[in-house]
Amino acid sequence: MLPQEIIRSKRDGKRLTDAEIETFVAGLTSGAVADAQAGAFAMAVYLRGMDVGEAVALTRAMTASGTRLRWDLPGPVVDKHSTGGVGDTVSLMLGPMVAACGGFVPMISGRGLGHTGGTYDKFESIPGYVATPTMAAFRRVVAKVGVSIIGQTADLAPADKRLYGVRDVTATVESIPLITASILSKKLAAGLDALVMDVKFGNGAFMASIDDARALAESITSVAAGAGTPTHALLTDMDQPLASVAGNALEVAYAIEYLTGARREPRMHEVVMALCAEMLVVGGLARSVDAARTRLQRALDSGDAAERFGRMVKAMGGPGDLVSRPWAHLERAPVTQAVMPARRGSVAAVDTRSVGLAVVVLGGGRTRPQDDVDHAVGLTDLAGVGDRVGDDRPLCVVHARSEAAAAEAAERVRAAYRLGRSVPDIGAPVRDRIVGRVPRRRS
Repeated sequence: MLPQEIIRSKRDGKRLTDAEIETFVAGLTSGAVADAQAGAFAMAVYLRGMDVGEAVALTRAMTASGTRLRWDLPGPVVDKHSTGGVGDTVSLMLGPMVAACGGFVPMISGRGLGHTGGTYDKFESIPGYVATPTMAAFRRVVAKVGVSIIGQTADLAPADKRLYGVRDVTATVESIPLITASILSKKLAAGLDALVMDVKFGNGAFMASIDDARALAESITSVAAGAGTPTHALLTDMDQPLASVAGNALEVAYAIEYLTGARREPRMHEVVMALCAEMLVVGGLARSVDAARTRLQRALDSGDAAERFGRMVKAMGGPGDLVSRPWAHLERAPVTQAVMPARRGSVAAVDTRSVGLAVVVLGGGRTRPQDDVDHAVGLTDLAGVGDRVGDDRPLCVVHARSEAAAAEAAERVRAAYRLGRSVPDIGAPVRDRIVGRVPRRRS
């Protein structure tokens, strides 16, 4: 089958067969499909869409395009994926918490891009932590500690890497079937027994409306189920930063405070507990969400979750006392500046994307994959919706390399906040739950 004929079929609105999709993906991997053809295929899918069966076939083919991990462990292999946001530090707490409850979490994370932070970058801020280990080392730590969080490798789903690079420059990133296959091919290549999705909506999320987020969540859960992997999804709010902190080393310290009980902010705690509970339920480690929450709280209260985090960091090459002495190892920015509001009032709304871009301006994020990241910079004490701000309460504190950089970030933060006289009703951070059903095999 010629690539151009497969493209023509989708362009004309026809349903692609599994064989056609497998042929095209094989060509992406081998180089037989040119960049122009990959771009044309992506545009045809963007305009014509795919049904669930086609998306399942695309996901399976891209998953099979590289290494697929196999595990032989005394518990379920589970993971979580977030569609990205600002102050989204969940993975740092979630992995150790689930491991403390009997799960095994081989989390392959991404770098930040645009206004969103990346879990990979956060772990790179820990001195000595090897975020791109060998597969043998990765497997060893998962088996020994129960969790290892690393960056994406070239071995897993190389066809997706090729297609995503083309989508990024052909205005086809927003296609739900392509987003679905891209996310799932990497996750399923990690050999998961089950997956939980955190699909965010709001002005700091990729999907601005809850309806769009629901459509993506339903696509992912349906396709993952069709590929044989039980998947649950939660829709979570990103109309304000999830944590009061944004920035790599700052978020690592925040995660340690959460795990040790020094600070657990209500919105963050609810999202972390909800996602962890779904992982225990879908992984068969708890009969119900309530039972899962009880078990998770016990892992926090006993110190087991914090201890797992410390063991993981040490096993990955980081300092053995990071949990007890984080700022003996994490780098601090030399300049701190409180960002005061122009007047007193209550926070009525936050342009979350702009807050994330303020971190990028400081050097804490990237707009191109090859950009360097300053792990020390960022924002702390971010005011949330409903908070009173004024002379005694800043909008946030900027951590910067220079006074000039701090001033520029401060202006961006001020512009991102809208103040009012009354406190708005902000609703729960977790808005919906979607469960994918794995179809029964016919005997």
